[in-house]
Amino acid sequence: MNHAPDTRRLGHEARATAVLAAPLVAGHLATGLIGFVDTVIAGHHGTLTLAAVAVGAALWALPMMLPMGTLMSLPPAVSQLDGSGRREEIGPLFRQGLWLALALGLLMFAFLSIVVFALGPMGIAAEVRPGARDFLHGIRWGAPALTLYLAMRYLSDGLHWTLPTMVLGFGGLLVLVPLGYVLTFGSFGLPEMGAGGLGIASAAMLWTQALAFAVYLATSRRFAALGLFSRFEWPRREPIAGLLRTGLPIGVTVAMEGGLFIVTALLIGRLGAVEVAAHQIALNVSALCFMIPFGLAEATTVRVGHALGRGSASAVRRAAMAGYVLALGTQAVSALLLLLGNDVVASVYTDDVAVATLAASLLLYAAAFQFPDGIQVVSAGALRGLGDTRVPMLLAALAYWGIGMPMGAGLGLYLGWGPEGMWTGLIGGLSVAALLMAMRFRRSSRRLQEVLVTSGSSPADPPAVTLSP
Repeated sequence: MNHAPDTRRLGHEARATAVLAAPLVAGHLATGLIGFVDTVIAGHHGTLTLAAVAVGAALWALPMMLPMGTLMSLPPAVSQLDGSGRREEIGPLFRQGLWLALALGLLMFAFLSIVVFALGPMGIAAEVRPGARDFLHGIRWGAPALTLYLAMRYLSDGLHWTLPTMVLGFGGLLVLVPLGYVLTFGSFGLPEMGAGGLGIASAAMLWTQALAFAVYLATSRRFAALGLFSRFEWPRREPIAGLLRTGLPIGVTVAMEGGLFIVTALLIGRLGAVEVAAHQIALNVSALCFMIPFGLAEATTVRVGHALGRGSASAVRRAAMAGYVLALGTQAVSALLLLLGNDVVASVYTDDVAVATLAASLLLYAAAFQFPDGIQVVSAGALRGLGDTRVPMLLAALAYWGIGMPMGAGLGLYLGWGPEGMWTGLIGGLSVAALLMAMRFRRSSRRLQEVLVTSGSSPADPPAVTLSP
């Protein structure tokens, strides 16, 4: 049998996915570099500042996961409308998405305002709490900007235009680097604010990005025909409920994975400033590595959603396979770099020998989960493109919280393995998630084929193609 045509089609799909993903990956790397900037500035200010930013960043990321994941319902929805020739519906959907984003941002602000009172009951080391509180007080003002930015970004991504994500991602660094340094160390007549200064600088950067994206969407010819800001609309229940039906399970899934890392950071925060500072370094490096498959997963979501809009099961499978191939290749590079360069990478973040040594050892654990992390995130992205979000949410709960967290807490806290035990739990949770998510996509794609064969034609309304649990 001649498989050359299938191979050529897969190669074409992989190239299309790579072109779509490249700006997304670059934009995500820019986002990851924000954490890198915060960590490096804090690390050179002092170990206590780094530990405070680690705890504060964990508590910032904890509520961020839910709105970020919930708004991920926009790219496949927009992509399916585009693929099925219903572009006139994109503008109204986007405006409702903005209302949803604003509501989520305000809820996030409220959470961050309250959670500072829980630092003591959480068991965070007493010397770390003041800086963590100051960081959260500053960065919380950027929460609404973040969610509005995500809504605008996901609209653009869903229309296969990912360049703004990259440009605005790196543009944000131009604000954060000088402002963060000045406010942390004190300069130009401004007082030294430590971790609190980094929080304020991060909020200022988020508002700069959100306002710049709004101006771009309002003035760009590429989006002019969609009438994104052509009129004012009050929130409407039906479209917002539709986004929530698809998006909330995504949000919970993302929160479960991110929460695994975040709660790990908070548990390590009980061990002391050196341990939490080292964990923050290893976590930031891991996050930078994760941005590559995460961008590929978002591109896979769009490609799968577009294929679903055309009613082609074979194109859906090719889009997913292209994502897997690309992710495995990039993860191999990340794993190799972490294995060979862990000492050098850790030394970039801090001058504290104890912190750098522990961080370097944790990076070896990060190398071990590069492959399962890539597989699970691309599988989740492909499932989002199919609108299959509820069962993956349950699978994530089992993998991350039924296996990963108990394993990490048991080894790290109760058996005395420390941070290394917690990271062993991360490896276990991600590996199980990779297996379960890949199996789920295989089943869902087969079910899609059966639905399309039974219907005898491409669906007129792609979102109506439902996949049974």
